[in-house]
Amino acid sequence: MMRKVILASLLLTAACTTTNAPPPPPASVAAAPAPKPFPSTYKAYPGVTTVIRGATIYDGAGHRIDNGQIRLENGKVAEIGTTVSVPAGATVIEANGRYVTPGIIDIHSHLGVYPSPGVDANSDGNEATAPARPEVWSEHSIWPQDPGFTRALAGGVTSLHILPGSANLFGGRGVTVKNVLGRTAQDMKFPDAPMSLKMACGENPKRVYGSRNQMPSTRMGNIAVDRQTWADATAYKRRWDDYNKRVAAGTAKPSDMPRRELGNETLMGVLNGEILVQNHCYRADEMANTIAMSNEFGYKVTTFHHAVEAYKIADLLKANGICSAMWADWWGFKMESYDGIRENVALVQNAGACAIVHSDDANGIQRLNQEAAKAAAAGKRAGINIPPEVIWEWVSLNPAKGLGIADKTGSLEVGKMADVVLWNGDPLSVYSRPEKVWIDGAVMFDTSDPKRRPMTDFELGQPGMGDVK
Repeated sequence: MMRKVILASLLLTAACTTTNAPPPPPASVAAAPAPKPFPSTYKAYPGVTTVIRGATIYDGAGHRIDNGQIRLENGKVAEIGTTVSVPAGATVIEANGRYVTPGIIDIHSHLGVYPSPGVDANSDGNEATAPARPEVWSEHSIWPQDPGFTRALAGGVTSLHILPGSANLFGGRGVTVKNVLGRTAQDMKFPDAPMSLKMACGENPKRVYGSRNQMPSTRMGNIAVDRQTWADATAYKRRWDDYNKRVAAGTAKPSDMPRRELGNETLMGVLNGEILVQNHCYRADEMANTIAMSNEFGYKVTTFHHAVEAYKIADLLKANGICSAMWADWWGFKMESYDGIRENVALVQNAGACAIVHSDDANGIQRLNQEAAKAAAAGKRAGINIPPEVIWEWVSLNPAKGLGIADKTGSLEVGKMADVVLWNGDPLSVYSRPEKVWIDGAVMFDTSDPKRRPMTDFELGQPGMGDVK
């Protein structure tokens, strides 16, 4: 009798388990739109253990070390301070009062998508066929042979963010790269860096599409198209969220999977916090409108680019944790840039907001140290005195924050990538140039060694260029 009770109990338990627990989903049912395509194939160049001694160090995080030392090992910053250990066999560089900084990071570049030579055949930065083109990716336009990359390296740039242009309200995805030569864009792609969505306010989208007698042709049209695009993306996200819940519950069928829409897939990445918004925007009122719109749809703007009126709303930018990428002195070249002032960067810094100096220019990227110095000098004339070790944050740690890679690079801290520049003088002087540039602890540029002044294949193929000794 007891055996029958136990057997009945076991059968009942088994029946309950079978009835209440959902079966595992079929192997053909996926819980995500797709695996991440186009992964980084970047591999750091081999370096050697290196100690630099006797340098003035700006660590990129607002600190200065006089007569400092730093050790680079296994591609990372291994030690930094007034003294560091020197392992046997290490390369030792006596800096003799020269300067060491983190590598420069340009948060706004079009190298590769608008490469040199600047001809129509190479003009691949704007997919100007509709005001919303979030489905395109800048990395699919990058020409790795652009000579601009090596010119930027000679200016101390170790990482850069390559964006689509600003013809569209939604210009597509941007990509962060390490400034090394590769056969493909993915060979340069910064490992595990978040992708971005390029958005644009103001004159450019309304000019491009208004001239074709289509919406938007006004600033109110800009916002209307933006909002409808975000509303559609929100509905797309709801469909995927609902489907993923059914996958988790084991009730989804393969035919339930929503159709992939590449544009909305990018926007859903933003709404999920995986893709960072880099927003071209000049005027203070438009930046405020954009912040309000981001609150409506639940996404965050990481950085406003070309933010010539950031000084007018620095408190709002600080409160929302938004960086401003700015020029030192570009203003007045179109109406929305008319209220730009040279004190802009210093005023944003003085308000406690995140200030960045960017280039947006194939020539300017080679001298971002000088651009930062100009912006600081304008602030000093206005009575805002910013120490040089803090100024350097504008071209190192702050852009790293704006790109979501500050845990990996942007400052000389133990465990971070050894992206380092040795300058032949004060890096904020017009007379100073990089002497050596390390990326992940490997010397990638050396002014004293022609073999470490890289050239692209395109340059090597030009008459008279490939015979450099």
